[in-house]
Amino acid sequence: MLAGLSAALGAGLLWGLVFLTPLLLADYPPFMLAIGRYLAFGVLALGLAWFDRAALARLTRADWIEAVKLALVGNLVYYATLASAIQLAGGPVPTLIIGTLPVVIAITANLLDRHHGGGEDSAPWIRLAAPLALILGGLFAVHSASAHALPADASADYLLGIGFGLCALACWTWYPIRNSRWLRARGAGLSRAWATAQGLATLPVAIVAGIGYWLWDTRLAPGGAGFAWPLGPRPEAFVGMCILLGLAASWLGTLLWNRASHLLPAALVGQLIVFETLAALLYAFLWYGRWPGMAESAGIALLIAGVLGGVRVFRPGAARPAVDGAA
Repeated sequence: MLAGLSAALGAGLLWGLVFLTPLLLADYPPFMLAIGRYLAFGVLALGLAWFDRAALARLTRADWIEAVKLALVGNLVYYATLASAIQLAGGPVPTLIIGTLPVVIAITANLLDRHHGGGEDSAPWIRLAAPLALILGGLFAVHSASAHALPADASADYLLGIGFGLCALACWTWYPIRNSRWLRARGAGLSRAWATAQGLATLPVAIVAGIGYWLWDTRLAPGGAGFAWPLGPRPEAFVGMCILLGLAASWLGTLLWNRASHLLPAALVGQLIVFETLAALLYAFLWYGRWPGMAESAGIALLIAGVLGGVRVFRPGAARPAVDGAA
């Protein structure tokens, strides 16, 4: 139990760095942060591919196409929209929006199961009323506190940031459900190779996205290049954070989470996803150099209570999608 809890806590602390990076590199476009992170992850996957070469050789053309889709939506688009949300709306509100993932994933999976005639693991909607009310109340409390502290001319950026946060939430609601169903359809023993395959698929996607962004920024953007190519105004910090995210968040964090998943009951692991949210909030408030206010503290408490309550309602099904990754 202690080893499993320690592994889950370590994964949460590493995944929380994903939310801190857009604040540390606020002078970098969010899309460049996503490209840099997943270039590093893709290069790392090249080395890991040697250990999974036999399993990778058995993947079909359809598998590789699916890996590209998952890499594009679950990696590049997700992190670009999340980084945009954090830079525009600050750290706390986007973090809490993403913190609702365990319940949002469970509800979405339940709806899809019912649509396809399944739903054996579903729960009565009335049992979700209290957890959802807590989550909405927590988000509203933190939103009110954060919006109140903004200057008047920042309100449009704040609302745009909330929109990007919801887009990131949608990406990572789709990704684990799709990824989990694809894995289950392929049989057991493919988890590590499939993770490596997604890393390999991420590399060309990130390269193409980087070239496309360079062409747009230098040739098509009004006023000429807005980014100091190729590594921006602070190359050492940018490269260092990209390597850190690729190694720590994309690989080591997932490794620790998988270890926790093997050592702890599934229902408990699903609830421990809140370690990521708490770590991200801790880093954000350390960056701002302040304690959370009363409304923010109350909102955080409400959201955590709502997520834990929602996961308990969906004990059979909620933990499984969450285990496939969190950042």
